[in-house]
Amino acid sequence: MNDAMLQTILLVAIILVAVSLTGVVLLQRSEGGALGMGGGPSGFMTARGAGNLLTKVTWVLAALLFGLTIILTVVGNMDRASTSVIDADAVGSLATTPRPQQQQPAQAQPAAPAQPSAPSLDDLEASLPSAAPAQQPAPTPAQ
Repeated sequence: MNDAMLQTILLVAIILVAVSLTGVVLLQRSEGGALGMGGGPSGFMTARGAGNLLTKVTWVLAALLFGLTIILTVVGNMDRASTSVIDADAVGSLATTPRPQQQQPAQAQPAAPAQPSAPSLDDLEASLPSAAPAQQPAPTPAQ
């Protein structure tokens, strides 16, 4: 059985349990007195035993709905466990295209010093206006 078929079965089961849970909740007697409804013995299931049965059925259906939704989430994410959205969409073909190999020159050239990628503290100090002119040492007379 493939994942799509299992997801469909779980989704149909969740819908059936949700509709059943809604029906069981609507069958229960309102005890809060909201909107002036409930309270009188005019309902067809007014016995105390029926209330306990409906309460237990409600708990069972709620637990079943909760469990089925967790199972559906796990099954839906099983095939995506080894991939990432960032790998597939944002990087795109860059991640799958091999880089061309660069040929090393025959002569070894001295490497240039690496440039910092971000401004350094010296750059920051040089860009700030100084409050007082910096004191420089007095030039010494040439002999």
